[in-house]
Amino acid sequence: MSTETTEKVTIATVVSAQIVEASEMYRPAANRGALVFFLMNELYKIHSFYRFSLDSFVIVVNRAIDIVADRLNPKKQRALQKAAEAAAKIAEGGAPEGEEDKEDEEEEEEEEDDEEEQEMTPRTLARRVEMILESITFEGFSYTRRGTFEAHKLVLATMLCLRINVRKGLISQDEVTALIKKEVAIDPPPSAEGISRFIPDSIWPAVVGLTKVKTFENLPSAMSDETLQWKKWYGSEKAELEDLPKSFKDIPLFHRILLLRALRPDRLNGALTQYVADSLGEDFIEQPSFDMQIVYDEMTTRTPAFFVLFPGVDPTPDVERVGLLYGKSSNE
Repeated sequence: MSTETTEKVTIATVVSAQIVEASEMYRPAANRGALVFFLMNELYKIHSFYRFSLDSFVIVVNRAIDIVADRLNPKKQRALQKAAEAAAKIAEGGAPEGEEDKEDEEEEEEEEDDEEEQEMTPRTLARRVEMILESITFEGFSYTRRGTFEAHKLVLATMLCLRINVRKGLISQDEVTALIKKEVAIDPPPSAEGISRFIPDSIWPAVVGLTKVKTFENLPSAMSDETLQWKKWYGSEKAELEDLPKSFKDIPLFHRILLLRALRPDRLNGALTQYVADSLGEDFIEQPSFDMQIVYDEMTTRTPAFFVLFPGVDPTPDVERVGLLYGKSSNE
């Protein structure tokens, strides 16, 4: 019994070490989840309407993990595809599948259940973690964006993008602070004569304040040396798309945004949109129209949905359409 106990303890030690090692692999996904949640938790500073609970976010994270599990499970993918096809047939007035089709499906499922699962290698585990990380990011963002006003959607996407890039080390927190606060020199030196002809005195303090960022420490002298090029860029209709003067031509997009913040704040939204799309993808910028089916798929008996109504908005037709798809009507 002593020998058997020793062997079991040895096995348990090895298994415990493997569990700890596997858990550490998922730490990046957990960190991303924390980042998204604390961002959600600070949105009340924008509007008191934005309140989110940890319990609701846990449901979102679990859904994001389930989505990845479904993507990595071909059997589940086929089942979802067949369910979608069946729902489409019902919506078009067609008949549901017969019993024979169901029996065939059950037989196929039994055969697939008998297949042995492949052992997860470090490479496949790393891919799985990366997929979970991306899924948590998008599902958390999508869940939050659905409940924000149109004017704040780009703000939300930008805040998420900046925090992720700071965490990755692509930009520094000091630069993000400079973008948000827009440093303005209290007592700036006068601008050169050529610069003062096209840059208003009200903007020049922001230009001098930008010199606190290392990339722009020589900005005033560079503008003085390349006055004509800066005048052309400053007067362009879409400054965010125009080439900068030679001395700052190759700066990254984020630093270009800092420059626009100081000189051309009217063109800031376009640059931020491009920055978020380049960093996170078009899905974080393109605003899909409201789809009640997506909301319904996320609901359960324990996670209902409620609508905050505003004048001129009525979700009733969308709710009834989904109800009819599943054989329910408002008259029942």
